[in-house]
Amino acid sequence: MNMSNKNTPLSVNSRHQPSQAELADKHLLYQQSVQDVESEIDFVEQTWSELRPRPARLLREDFCGTANTSCEWVRRDRQHHAIGVDLDLEVLRWGKLYNMAKLPDEQQQRIELLHENVLHARPGLSDIILAMNFSYYLFLTRKDLREYFENVLDGLVSDGILFLDAYGGYEAPMVLTERRDCIDEDGRDFVYIWDQAAFNPIDSCMTCNIHFEFPDGSRMGKAFSYHWRLWTLPEIREILYEAGFGQVDIYWEGTDEEKNEGNGIYLPAEEGDADPGWVCYIVAQA
Repeated sequence: MNMSNKNTPLSVNSRHQPSQAELADKHLLYQQSVQDVESEIDFVEQTWSELRPRPARLLREDFCGTANTSCEWVRRDRQHHAIGVDLDLEVLRWGKLYNMAKLPDEQQQRIELLHENVLHARPGLSDIILAMNFSYYLFLTRKDLREYFENVLDGLVSDGILFLDAYGGYEAPMVLTERRDCIDEDGRDFVYIWDQAAFNPIDSCMTCNIHFEFPDGSRMGKAFSYHWRLWTLPEIREILYEAGFGQVDIYWEGTDEEKNEGNGIYLPAEEGDADPGWVCYIVAQA
């Protein structure tokens, strides 16, 4: 019997080697390429301390996803508690398994994750409510956005504050793709791709995707996809006032004159630069 080819079907070289895209975790990639929860909570704490004479204790993170921001909030202070609200049960489970599980038991006990619709959530009164990463852009009509802001106002204490972020600029409604080199938590390279795939100027709705590419040439296409409305700052302010908020301020990023780019410092402003792209904070006081 010829034994020379006996093990050929089981040869290691013939087995499929998973690509980097197949091995990657899209939620980790998102946290590493999109989120900056430390800077976000820095801004929230600094702004709260400037506007209120008392400490904030309870933060509600709407559209919380992996609850990364809630985890950062409870890490900051033993008196901090957080509630995360999201409709996606799978991503809530991921956040509990991968983010909350890294916290000491005492900190985990100060976070509550709710699988609920932010339009109808009634988890009690919070000092602070956050809706970051443009998540509320998912509301496509003034009626729905106003209903959400009304729910938020009902969920705040009498001197509570809603923190939002927003983006715009003359490139915001364009069909375009932007690439950015990133590094994951293990020091491995990957490319984050922001894809503005379609925009309808009649209703200001757009489709956006996030893709990831890896050094081995593999690609995780449409890791995240969004269909949302590109709301303008005047619209957002008007709807917040219609919902009953008492004061709404836009916090605009300053400029590093030497580098001719943003300096990471956001201050109240009534005039902004007509840049191709900008991101700002909206601070709405109850």
